[in-house]
Formats: sequence, C-alpha cells, structure tokens
Amino acid sequence: MLKIKDKQILVGADIAGVPLKNAVVEHLKSIGWTVTDIGVKDETDKTPEMFHRIGLRVGAKIAEKEFERALVFCGTGMGIHIAVSKCPHVHAAVVESVPAALRCITGNNCNVLAMGAHYVAPRMGIDAAMAFLEHNMGDGYEKWEGFKEFHELAYNELEAFNYEEFKNNGFKVKRLGEATC
Repeated sequence: MLKIKDKQILVGADIAGVPLKNAVVEHLKSIGWTVTDIGVKDETDKTPEMFHRIGLRVGAKIAEKEFERALVFCGTGMGIHIAVSKCPHVHAAVVESVPAALRCITGNNCNVLAMGAHYVAPRMGIDAAMAFLEHNMGDGYEKWEGFKEFHELAYNELEAFNYEEFKNNGFKVKRLGEATC
C-alpha cells in the first residue's frame, strides 16, 4: 500500500474539479509528494471522464488497499464523494474548510477527502489537503477525554457494518463496545 508517511497520494478529478486539483497537486509536488493522478488532467481535455467513473476508480484503489488515502475533486465535491463512497472500506468526507478537513481525519478517520472547485478557493484547498495529509485519527485536534476511543469505536462499527445483518437485526447496530464522550 502506498502510504501518507511516504508522501504518496492518489488524486482524481472531473473537468469541473481540475483547477482546484491542479493547484493542490502543484503544491504537493513542490514539497516532495509523489502524486498519482487518475482523473482528468487539464481543462483542455476534449473527452473528459464523468465524475462518478473517476470516483469509482479512486474508491477501488482505496478498497483494494493500493493507496492509504486519496483526494478527489469535482464541481461541488458531492458527486465524486457519492461515487467514491460506493466502494467498500472508503470513508469519505466533503470539506470546504480546514477545520472540517482536520475533523474528517482526526475524528472520523476518513481516507478520502473530497472538495468542490466551485466552492473552495485554491489556497483553501491546499490548506485543507495539508491538514488532511499531516494528521491521523485521534491526533488531538480536539481535546476532550475519550475523544479517540469514542471515534475509533464509531469507525470500527462503520467498517464492520453489514446492511443485511442490520436489517435482519431490526435495524439495530451491532455494537462492538461502548464509549462515552
């Protein structure tokens, strides 16, 4: 698996997300990151791939454990987020701020960060991406007793979630433990 600690990141964007993706990628490369880009490369692409197809390809690379984390971009961040989230073991978040990017990794252990070029300016996108890439689950972004344990339990229950089992259990979550906040 290509890991964050080794400065390896997967990115993907549709035509609307290209300007923001390219600003983030340029910054990452300037500070030594290796970027694998499997989406639309630039705004002159005559036959750009649709957002959901790129999202599914990115999601598959996370699900298959080829990459630890990914950054995805479209016009709003929402469409590509929906697509990438269809893949198992993908925990994605749409963010439009640095605090949201921090929370998605420190509290929710997301492995895919989605942003929308219509709403996120390049500098904000770079800062949000760096917050996501420079932190890990439970890093102490928020200081309250039991923060990490509370969020780890939620992550683990979501990772183990099986809809058919949930449905057959009267729509009750299979609890893997208890945590207080």
